Amino acid sequence: MSGNKTYTLVRCRFIVDSENIVENLNVIIQGNVIKSIGHEIEGDEIDCSNYVVIPGLINAHTHSGMMIFRGYYDDSELADWLSRIWDEERKMTQKVMNIGSEISVIEMLSKGTTGFVDMYFNPEGVKEIAEKYGIRVEAGYTFLDSMMEPHEVDSRQRKLSRTNYFKPIVNVHSIYSTSVDTLKLAKQLAEETETRIHIHVAETRNEIFQSKKKYGKFPVEFLHELNIVEISQLVHLGWVANWELEYVEMATHCPTSNMKLATAGFFPFIDMIEKGKNVTIGTDGPSTNNSLDMFREMKNTVLLQRHSYWDTRIKALHALKSATEEGYKLMGIKGGKIKEGYMADLVLLDSDQLYPLKKDRIVSNIVYNAVGENVSKVIIDGKIAYERGKFSARKKELLSLIDNILI
Repeated sequence: MSGNKTYTLVRCRFIVDSENIVENLNVIIQGNVIKSIGHEIEGDEIDCSNYVVIPGLINAHTHSGMMIFRGYYDDSELADWLSRIWDEERKMTQKVMNIGSEISVIEMLSKGTTGFVDMYFNPEGVKEIAEKYGIRVEAGYTFLDSMMEPHEVDSRQRKLSRTNYFKPIVNVHSIYSTSVDTLKLAKQLAEETETRIHIHVAETRNEIFQSKKKYGKFPVEFLHELNIVEISQLVHLGWVANWELEYVEMATHCPTSNMKLATAGFFPFIDMIEKGKNVTIGTDGPSTNNSLDMFREMKNTVLLQRHSYWDTRIKALHALKSATEEGYKLMGIKGGKIKEGYMADLVLLDSDQLYPLKKDRIVSNIVYNAVGENVSKVIIDGKIAYERGKFSARKKELLSLIDNILI
């Protein structure tokens, strides 16, 4: 479908977002936005009588270039794993990173992801891949003092330009891998380029201990003192004090990665929702999850919260909202809802995989039962970006390249 063409998803079995569930209605897409939901039909028709239509999923934190490390040195704790990975990353070329990122993008698209937030070292390559596949991406060079001189990161980042699908953001690995001067430089860069900072923070007990020992403050408290936390998307946040939440504006939960790396702690999901914070969900990278399936991540979000807090305050609908509406809010895009005037970023799920197909069960079935393999089509910016089986040949070609460079 052309991006400026009007067409209709007809007889949608269910249309589901964080606000509404409707049955057997049509969605008219005009250009790159949703024109209406109802009984009208305009332009070409796509029969959706066997599909459940949901908003696109935003993977709010990943490391797409790390696909080559999937399965490498698994079953180790974070500090040990990072040490090994950083040694290997110093040997990586941009070409290898881009191969990994392209495989990750194909995988994410096939599982209903319409946009992702990326932290790695190849944003120019990711930008090209985003334009090639028509997927939304926020990415940037990463401040990590042992990898690249901070002013070199700053210089390269300022040369990144925005496109229809790509938006530069300022990536900072963590407070333990960067100096205070680097953090201040990152803040200046984010302010001058009018974007946000994307940073791992309060991920482990040891990070808390080291921050308190070195700076006399907890990690979020320390970033607040530097006037950084208020413009930052904080990832992991498993070891944060309740009083620090007053400083937080944006936070991303990566439950599967946290469990796999045994970082423990408690991501204060319900507390932040109640405080009106922007709370999103990410898979983390293909080497720490190791899946890039946001359906699995939604389920694990609810399960880990319930296991940790001994209650059921977090519902399936909270996870769906964080993966859709809140993800688009993070990216500054009017999307994540199936509503007139909203971006036409949609996922079509096979309805026969979501049985029993009942209105009062559909959200639960999407969050607790669906997996990425249930995705049939993905629409981004009004265009069909993915249909089942698309890109299979290209993926095989890329995987054969990886076979020759595996560590």
